[in-house]
Amino acid sequence: MKEPRGSRRQRNVPTISDVAAHAGVSPMTVSRVINAKTSVRPETRDRVEAAIAALNYAPNAAAQSLAGGEDIRIGLLHYNPSFAYLSALLMGSLDQASRSNVQLVVEKCDDADQATAAIDHLVAGRVDGILLPPPLSDDPAVLAAIERVGLPVVAVATGGAPGWAMSVSIDDRAAAYEMTRHLGALGHRRIGFITGNPDQAASAERLAGYQAALADLGLPAAPDLVAPGLFTYRSGLAAADLLLDRPEPPTAIFAANDDMAAATVSIAHRRGLDVPRDLTICGFDDTALATTIWPELTTIRQPVLEMSRIAVELLVNAIRDARAGRVAEAAEPHVLAAYALIRRDSDAAPQG
Repeated sequence: MKEPRGSRRQRNVPTISDVAAHAGVSPMTVSRVINAKTSVRPETRDRVEAAIAALNYAPNAAAQSLAGGEDIRIGLLHYNPSFAYLSALLMGSLDQASRSNVQLVVEKCDDADQATAAIDHLVAGRVDGILLPPPLSDDPAVLAAIERVGLPVVAVATGGAPGWAMSVSIDDRAAAYEMTRHLGALGHRRIGFITGNPDQAASAERLAGYQAALADLGLPAAPDLVAPGLFTYRSGLAAADLLLDRPEPPTAIFAANDDMAAATVSIAHRRGLDVPRDLTICGFDDTALATTIWPELTTIRQPVLEMSRIAVELLVNAIRDARAGRVAEAAEPHVLAAYALIRRDSDAAPQG
């Protein structure tokens, strides 16, 4: 019997199942690596990529297009006064959008009041979903406007997204608690705190973590040790001056983000204080600013880059699932990312 034309050639072409068997994983895992999904462990990804190279496997572009859906446009609506935070967020979002083969449309609004018009502009531009970083991710009016237009949304670094929205965040309260306990373990008993913007849920969570740690350390929650901030460098300058002008100033200051911590370092230097010998200063977020000032900041690492990548992946998966008419594959629409306390040069035991 004569073999059909082309069948031998087709039989020699490796399939996704061949790659899976070679790497010792499932075909679904191979698919996730090919489509640049972030939920694959690095060692597994390395095995799959090695198998692809060994077998000279070439994904079927037409099949990928059919499975993933083409011409996906996602909007990123932002208003954030911290350039360092925004930079990390944009880098992660753009990187994952490229990996997922989707278009990222960035829309800036000058304040929360302009967000509704910005959402209308994104809808007119035919975006399929929206990424919403802080502070907009905590704004009920902005979330309600997105719900009205019927677009999927991922709220980033939010204190609590509504049930219909997806989210990516860290445990801000636990992170602030850990940093405050760390300062207590160094021997500090007067620990100052600079709060964040009261319109952001993370601000209240970080303050609550600080206060809970003080209680567990047996230290009084003295009102004169807390100064108001807005997550901006300028507000950090004013807050640091306020704390250091106290009759009995703190020996350590924990700021609710790196911008305000950097401002506190500047005020300390202006007053002739050595950091950390005379004053310990710690921040939150671990943005690029934490390692571009002197001394480099001890801080809480909020993985903004990775969180933005996860947010893009969640959103793209939801859009593709909806287009395919299937229930969303995401096992958990509210992802809790891991934070870490990073020690550098700005903290030490109190003198005397």
